[in-house]
Amino acid sequence: MNKKSMYLALGVVAVIAAFVLGGVVDLFPAEEAAGKPEVVNVYTSRHYGVEPVFERFTKETGIQVRFTTGSDALLRERLRAEGKNTPADVYMAVDAGNLWLAGEAGLLAPVDSKVLRDNIPANLRDAGNRWFGLTRRVRTILYHPARVNPAELSTYEALTDPKWKGRLVMRPSTHSYTQSLVSSLVAAHGPARAEEIVRGWVANGPTLIDSDTRILEALAAGQGDVALTNHYYLGRLLQANPQFPIRVFWANQNDRGAHQNISGAGVTAHAPNRDNAVKLLEWLATAGQADFASSNHEFPANPKATAHPIIVGFGEFKADALNIGEFGRLQADSVQILNRAGYR
Repeated sequence: MNKKSMYLALGVVAVIAAFVLGGVVDLFPAEEAAGKPEVVNVYTSRHYGVEPVFERFTKETGIQVRFTTGSDALLRERLRAEGKNTPADVYMAVDAGNLWLAGEAGLLAPVDSKVLRDNIPANLRDAGNRWFGLTRRVRTILYHPARVNPAELSTYEALTDPKWKGRLVMRPSTHSYTQSLVSSLVAAHGPARAEEIVRGWVANGPTLIDSDTRILEALAAGQGDVALTNHYYLGRLLQANPQFPIRVFWANQNDRGAHQNISGAGVTAHAPNRDNAVKLLEWLATAGQADFASSNHEFPANPKATAHPIIVGFGEFKADALNIGEFGRLQADSVQILNRAGYR
């Protein structure tokens, strides 16, 4: 087989694999994925802006980053199916619940790293050191200032007030962002009160849109007045259009603080390039921290790193200090609450 035919065959195999796995896309050939000392292979659902950050890591360390993108759940299932034969060294996810599930399933290995312990706060990493938050994403209240006075806003709980009936836009119950937010309510109030809050949201008849970007665009177009989204979606829209009319309100500032989640990563249980995987995580938590967070307008997990100027402009706020591993531990309870409350 000549080289052109070989590459064509590899491309066909990759397309078939992506189809079978329901959207997982490989960006490195399987035959090159494992066993090379100066490579690290990443399975990641956090794909915005990763290429230039990984390129900088390669330039500074000589370690090439090859990555496969897909949904968190599909990548976990792939790791499970591959077992000891996986080419993946790092699993990178966009929700603490997904990382918790990967850790509990035995897909991640503990990492004893002083660098990670010193630079990632304890509430943003696994107690067993199986995964580490690398950026912070705050799910808070967004509003249109022409139709909402920010003095009317206060907490997630207060969005149950009937004055918001027909004015809310939210993400469906099936998304991990919604489930983790409800898990934070369970942690703060207990299951019974959390269910009351969710039922209050449902009673106000929220418009459900399965995209934070489209939620904000709907607000801008007058299809709602108040929404719950992650802050960085507004950061992206403002980057493209500084006149985009939606504003941030930091929720629950007089009690526990705004709900924060993470994007983060862990070293896989059967990583063929474990040392390089640890180097990548340590670099992302230190030298690459600001670039990694700013590439998606997220807040750094490392408190010493600086955030993107656009989101600095959102103002200072208090974030909920809850250990984010609770989102995974309470996920099943949250799903049941959402179902019982009729939140679809």
